[in-house]
Amino acid sequence: MSPLLPGATLGVVGGGQLGRMFVLAARIMGYQTVVLDPDPASPAGLLADTHLKADYQDAVALLRMGGLCDAVTTEFENVPAAAMEMLAKHCRVAPSAAVLAVAQDRLLEKTRAREFGCDTAPFANIETEADLDAAWNLIGAPALLKTRRLGYDGKGQARVNSRAELLAAFAGMGRVPCLLEGFLPLEREVSVVLARNAADDVAFFPVAENQHRNGILDLSIVPARVPEDLADRARDMAVHLARGLDYVGVMAVEFFVLADGRIVFNEMAPRPHNSGHYTLDATACDQFQQQVRALCGLPLGDTRLLSPVVMVNILGDIWQPQPRWETLLKHPGVHLHLYGKAEARAGRKMGHYNCLAATPEAALTVALETRAALGIG
Repeated sequence: MSPLLPGATLGVVGGGQLGRMFVLAARIMGYQTVVLDPDPASPAGLLADTHLKADYQDAVALLRMGGLCDAVTTEFENVPAAAMEMLAKHCRVAPSAAVLAVAQDRLLEKTRAREFGCDTAPFANIETEADLDAAWNLIGAPALLKTRRLGYDGKGQARVNSRAELLAAFAGMGRVPCLLEGFLPLEREVSVVLARNAADDVAFFPVAENQHRNGILDLSIVPARVPEDLADRARDMAVHLARGLDYVGVMAVEFFVLADGRIVFNEMAPRPHNSGHYTLDATACDQFQQQVRALCGLPLGDTRLLSPVVMVNILGDIWQPQPRWETLLKHPGVHLHLYGKAEARAGRKMGHYNCLAATPEAALTVALETRAALGIG
């Protein structure tokens, strides 16, 4: 495909913070932007040249978007695949509807991950209550019950230690299709953020080490504190998955690192990722500039790490009514990014900040001190 150069129009389905940062990157690089999102106060829509305030399945809005845009991407994986199929009739689309269908279903996701060489935790599919006994006999305790669709940030999952707990959790999730996964002895979690374009060029960002709190990413440490051979194995599994799916765009793959040194696939995100937000300040090309490049068929950008960094998420829990930003901004190595969301709620991602320092240890010290001063945790 011929490259799309500045002056072309790029669209994004979804108007949250990831869409906002894509719009910012695209506009800085000289592109026009269109956002499809029903929220009039959409953080991405407020910055776009055109904001289509309509449902993601609105045929009229999709037709208009396809007519306005030279290429369209997504900010989250649960965009209806049919919407992307419709857009693909009118303009370039990446990632494809087929890839989104895999990412939207944990059973498909883990099955394809195994197919393309990734190890996974043991899992069993549960369609109805009749499947519970077989799943329990296969996986045993402890285990995690996860809805196959629409789970994120710790939602749609429950730890179970007995068949009775499994039965109650399945009922509590509305008896929708689920996976029962074996619980693994984790040492840490890491993620690989990569970009791939249609010419099969691939670029990796440095591997991030992630720490979660209440199922939501709390902070990411870069470079990850893991042996280089383990980081290489994670990158190798991630690129095999990307190529197997014929993925185009920026993609994150999360892995569990086990106590015995094995790495196990957890999940993929067909978009820029929270654990890649450190790239906005600490790498030569950030993940959103890279998303623009991959979508437009341009050469991929330089992913060199310019400084050790720790990214800290800011949730709506600490708005009382406004965090004490001076506790962050007095540090010259701290870079604040707020998402322009009108309403702060508990658990809602309102922004993040990156702590740059000479060493990962120094960056982590600043991150922990500032998050405590803000009242995070």
